[in-house]
Amino acid sequence: MTKQSLIIFNLPALFDILNEIKENFNFDLYNFNKKKDLDQINESSHGNFLIVTSSGNKEDFLKNVLVIDNLPLKVNEIVEKININLLKKKFNNQLEIKINDFELDINSRTISNNGKKLKLTEREIEIILYLNNSKESQSIDKLQKEVWGHNNDLETHTVETHIYRLRKKISENFENNDFIISTKNGYKLS
Repeated sequence: MTKQSLIIFNLPALFDILNEIKENFNFDLYNFNKKKDLDQINESSHGNFLIVTSSGNKEDFLKNVLVIDNLPLKVNEIVEKININLLKKKFNNQLEIKINDFELDINSRTISNNGKKLKLTEREIEIILYLNNSKESQSIDKLQKEVWGHNNDLETHTVETHIYRLRKKISENFENNDFIISTKNGYKLS
């Protein structure tokens, strides 16, 4: 899962309230009070991030800002607004992922290359994403556990079958036989 961060800017009371219940959130919580600290924020360090502030604190050149005005609001209303905005940002970030010469569109579940487009299943997307996020070859057991959620004691050829079918689809549609490579340790993307 992609890291998510909520950055509270110049709203100390809101930070204090959210900090008390932060174990209930699926995002990390940060408190910033200086504009220069906001300049250091990026997706590599904070993942999918959202800056919450009031209109009095909003800087025009900030991105990913949720302005909370019309206070007081109920805490659950604020948390709902935050979750909705984080989901929207995550959805927008997943529009296209570049993998070598291919573009993977998670939302429409397609992969494209040189003007050609191929529809993929959700499992095929999961396989490609898992292999893309891996630096090294992934064993069949590891893929079975991480992508399918099966334990290693299960005797099955599910991984090999899915990889075979995915390779065949990519080969037939894009004339590329090297998108997924077999190694002695498993599979990886070229």
